[in-house]
Amino acid sequence: MDFNVKKLASDAGVFFTRAVQFTEEKLGQAEKTELDAHLENLITRADGTKNWTEKILRQTEVLLQPNPSARIEEFIYDKLDKKLPSRGTNAELLGQYMLEAANEFGPGTPYGSTLITVGEYQKRLGSAERELLHTSATTFLTPLRNFLEGDWRTISKERRLLENRRLDLDICKARLKKAKQAEAKAAAAPDFQETRPRNYVLSASASAVRAEHELRVAQTEFDRQAEVTRLLLEGISSTHLNHLRCLHDFAEAQATYYAQCHHYMQDLQRELNRCANSVSAPLSSAAVCPDPVSSAFLSGPPSTLTMEQSQLPVTGTRKAKVLYDYDAHDASELSLLADELITVYTVPGMDPDWLVGERGNEKGKVPVTYLELLS
Repeated sequence: MDFNVKKLASDAGVFFTRAVQFTEEKLGQAEKTELDAHLENLITRADGTKNWTEKILRQTEVLLQPNPSARIEEFIYDKLDKKLPSRGTNAELLGQYMLEAANEFGPGTPYGSTLITVGEYQKRLGSAERELLHTSATTFLTPLRNFLEGDWRTISKERRLLENRRLDLDICKARLKKAKQAEAKAAAAPDFQETRPRNYVLSASASAVRAEHELRVAQTEFDRQAEVTRLLLEGISSTHLNHLRCLHDFAEAQATYYAQCHHYMQDLQRELNRCANSVSAPLSSAAVCPDPVSSAFLSGPPSTLTMEQSQLPVTGTRKAKVLYDYDAHDASELSLLADELITVYTVPGMDPDWLVGERGNEKGKVPVTYLELLS
């Protein structure tokens, strides 16, 4: 107990001395040891990295989750280290409402059948958004948070230690200066032997020696802490490289998401255009909107079609690399796997957003946005 009290008193004394030194420096009443220019530049760069990382992280969270209450809920669950309850995206919820409304109004009615069509595509959009949120959180948001909650906390701790070592060093410098002045004053006193005891000079000299020793120790600790801090701050360059890779991943996730949304909305527009002429009349279950591909694509192009293609080089047979996975919506389309190679071609009058794809004995329509055409 006595040890703890003494340590507490000692710590309080050190804190008070540092506070006095810091205040006097701010008031211009005490000298301050300046850091070298390289270390100051590293500190400035690190502060900029921290500040902009926080801003980019917050704004990305707002972009991906505009609902502030949902962001607060995610933050609370994250701090409690609990798994966030699964919930659908807004588009998925809208799609579900449309499907439920269609069942109530009648799936065979024009309005009901259209609600089903739009609702299904809304759910696909919501699924794509969910994938974007998951990918962005894993590849972009998490690395930014890890830097702020991990590396930056370590850097901040070492910088605080460096500041304390710097204050201790300046305190020792001030003590040595006072001790030297006291020693010189004692040695220069007239008729010293008669007016003052001899141990006064010895005490002043001993104080100066002790102050010099404390200064050397403080200088060594300051230099060591400055080196540790410098090494950590130089690691900010590695942080920039890591965040650069994460930024590429985030942009790729966005590109995939918007390409899927574009494709889904084009499909939806085609579906609605095909149904437009029949909306004014009641639809039976057999008269629901037809499949998006004509039967010509199911049976494959005839020999005359190949002759026409040979006369049009821009529509000839080519190889294509698949960029993203694609699930066929019906029997007229061809499912795709990312990175596979297929043969593609078009036919006169075909929608420019689609091509006919062949893989072995399989054949069907494929979306252009999912392909990279090879020369």
